[in-house]
Amino acid sequence: MKKIATFFLLIFLSIFKTFGQEPPKDWHLLDKENDGYPGISLQKAYNFLEEKKLKPTKVIVAVLDSGVDIFHEDLIPVLWTNEKEIENNTIDDDGNGYVDDVNGWNFIGGKDSISVESELLELTKFYKKYKQQFEGKNKYTITVEEVEDFDKFIFFKEKYEEGKKELEERIKSNEEEFAFFDELIPPLQEKIGKTYFTEKELKKERIKTEVLNKKRATFFRILERNKEKELTSLKLIKHYEELSSRMETLKTRLQYNYSLTFNSAEIVNDNPENLDEKFYGNNDVTKRAEHGTHVSGIIGAARNNKIGINGIANNVRIMPIRNTPMGDERDKDVANGIIYAVDNGAKIVNMSFGKSFSPNKEIVDKAILYAKENGVLLVHAAGNDAKNTSYFYNFPTALLEDKTVASNWIEIGASSFTKDENLVAEFSNYGNYSVDIFAPGVEIYATILENKYDTRSGTSMAAPVATGVATLLKSYFPHLTPEQIIEIIMASGTKYDIEVNLPGYKDKKVNFSSLSKSGKIINAYEAVKLAFEKYNNKN
Repeated sequence: MKKIATFFLLIFLSIFKTFGQEPPKDWHLLDKENDGYPGISLQKAYNFLEEKKLKPTKVIVAVLDSGVDIFHEDLIPVLWTNEKEIENNTIDDDGNGYVDDVNGWNFIGGKDSISVESELLELTKFYKKYKQQFEGKNKYTITVEEVEDFDKFIFFKEKYEEGKKELEERIKSNEEEFAFFDELIPPLQEKIGKTYFTEKELKKERIKTEVLNKKRATFFRILERNKEKELTSLKLIKHYEELSSRMETLKTRLQYNYSLTFNSAEIVNDNPENLDEKFYGNNDVTKRAEHGTHVSGIIGAARNNKIGINGIANNVRIMPIRNTPMGDERDKDVANGIIYAVDNGAKIVNMSFGKSFSPNKEIVDKAILYAKENGVLLVHAAGNDAKNTSYFYNFPTALLEDKTVASNWIEIGASSFTKDENLVAEFSNYGNYSVDIFAPGVEIYATILENKYDTRSGTSMAAPVATGVATLLKSYFPHLTPEQIIEIIMASGTKYDIEVNLPGYKDKKVNFSSLSKSGKIINAYEAVKLAFEKYNNKN
């Protein structure tokens, strides 16, 4: 009995962290003063632009991501189309090297529309490389010339085993939690005859069996223990449903991220050693597309069409570029994705991905500089490891190998919806040298697959909020350079002079202003005002 009670408490703690205050679905667009939420004041921005009688121009925004649902009702009107390409004629009509790239390109695709869904971690690749050289050896059986590489082998071996073990433990914990709720919730759903039921419906239901009555009592006990976090039966059932998909995701990560045999090049059919290779992949940008679909909707889901949501930018064309599997994206694909975006007219590139190691950083740096030379802004998510990235890298980065900093790059941390100690997302990376500014990134409601909508959290959501504001600026002030857009966004953000929880800690407070270069949260209204004051005469 004691063991069951202890386990129940663990479940309770898990839910306690998962559920809390539920903000409005569009909280990230709202105004701090008028609405009470630390959003980006978007409607005030549009009111200002209308008052000044400014007209927008179209801006192409590339979304380097996992893929995009190009058939989503709220994205079809804003999807980029390569008008020089004839669909499905298997001819490279525009001569850009990519056949039938009507809506973008998939750099992790192979023949017959197959694609890489999951990938190794760079950590695994390093471990695999050195394991072949040093397995069975120790410090007494290696040569002097091998000492440096042997030390790397030990380092990557420890990190590999540590990461794999942690993932296995997460899977086990998730399985136990799922099993607990799988015994609790389905019998109640069956009795009531509904998947989603309210507390009132459950209380009202006549239950005669002792077993089912105990399950109902347990269900209500969980709600009672979490009442101050506003847990409802609907949220609890949703949590149960999410546990199943999360478990499958974790198992897939274990299968592929830490595999010592999987080789994605066999699917893509490229040569990973040839870093200059560009023309590989396929034109199917829709594989494993939920993440990229959510990101795209935040940036520019069709506005005022009386369905779904309103994206931030109102005159955008979303260019899907698939380069991000479930694992670490290859540097080669990142570089080629940026180059493709630039060559096909994108003026802003959203990159909601990151990793801890970058073995071919030089080719990504080259692509970043290529974007700079062509006046293309790069927006990057700071990462979700609750780390100070001034000291722990989250690649790709604005800091180039020659120690210069790319001036066309803006790094985005994630903020939350409460104007208190929880203003910074508990998972967000930060750094007063590495992160430029924060943007809303918690419980962001946007497009997902099959014409649906849901909330997601992460710096992956904060980056497209920033991209949306940058696109708004570029649309109404088309002569702005990436450097000017960055200058405006950072100067016009909202300051919050409050003590907040340092990400990763509940007992350590810091001033919000110390967590980024600007010490601010993006504000669309103040940004368009400043752009009008400083740069409108250049239109």
